[in-house]
Parts: sequence; C-alpha cells; structure tokens
Amino acid sequence: MNRALLVIDVQESFRRRPNWEAVSAPDIAARAARLAEAARAAGDLVVWILHAEPGSGGAFDPELGHVRLMDGLAPAAGEPVMTKTSRNAFTTTGLQQLLTGRGVTEVAVCGIQTEQCCETTARLAADLGYRVTFVTDATATFPIEHRDAPPGRPLAEILADPATLPTDQIIARTEYALAGRFAAIASLDDLAPAPGRLTGS
Repeated sequence: MNRALLVIDVQESFRRRPNWEAVSAPDIAARAARLAEAARAAGDLVVWILHAEPGSGGAFDPELGHVRLMDGLAPAAGEPVMTKTSRNAFTTTGLQQLLTGRGVTEVAVCGIQTEQCCETTARLAADLGYRVTFVTDATATFPIEHRDAPPGRPLAEILADPATLPTDQIIARTEYALAGRFAAIASLDDLAPAPGRLTGS
C-alpha cells in the first residue's frame, strides 16, 4: 500500500450553512463514496478528514453535532478518521505520521472546498514529497464574494452581484494553480470509472 485517498471535510456542517444551495456539486457525498470504493478495491488506504472550529458556535463547532460525515459516507473497518482545525489536513493532525507509517508516497485529494482545504492540502502534500492527484470533479465549492462586499447579504444578492466569483471560475483557477506544480489533475472517471465507461470499453 503506497497510495491513499484523502476525503476532506465532506461533512454535515456545510449542509447547515445558507450557501449550501449554491454548492457546485450537491452530490459530493456520492462522488466521494464512489472514489472511496474504487480506492478500497485497489487496496489503497482511505483517510477521512473532518474540520472543526471548537467554541465558534457555528456549523463547525463540534458541540452542535454537525462535525460528522454526510449521510451515505461511512469509513470501513480500519480506515482512519481525523479532525483538523487548520485549512490543510496536515498541520493540526497526525496525517503525515500516519502516511509515513503506512508507507504511502502518493495521495489523491477530494472533498470540500476546492480552493480552500482541498487545494491547501494538495499544495502541502506536494511540498512534503508526496505525488499528488487532485480529483477536481470530486471536490465542491461555493461562490466567493468580493473582499469589499458588505457582510451579511442574503444568498440571492450575493449570487446576483457581478463581483461575486462563480464556482466554475474558482475550480478553473485551482486547476491552473495546481497543475504541473503541485498535482496532477484527474477526474472521477479517471480513478473510479462508471459502469460502461471503463478504460478501453
């Protein structure tokens, strides 16, 4: 076993936020589950990462009970589940030690959010010497308001603002930033071919 799939922050917390209606991939849990099944079939390690913000009182505060995997996702026996408090999955966890102990040299990254926890994890993994595959369509993100936008606007107003960065542009920018520098870009079908779309069929 020298490969691992990192499933990052596919957790109920995101579904509790008002902007969930604008998520780029509403079926992200199913996409992550498909990747996990393919990784298991290949004999790869699957590592589940959750994000927590203790004491925040928000959707990522463990006290509220939403820091858990979305429905439809469940670690198999022996698959590690780690909780982080940083954007990347390494700094505040024992992930690097775990991967080193298992002899892992390659990682695939999926989860939420594309340009935040997923991208920062991919960048740091590359800096640590891992060969990284970024499974873009198995990540999800949300529109980003301009830095000068007034706080507290309803989602409809945010989406109607021409200064709001839409999800397709966020995803494209992440791919541009990672490709050839920090990660190889792959699709869900590349790593977990759907029935009827097997390589060579």
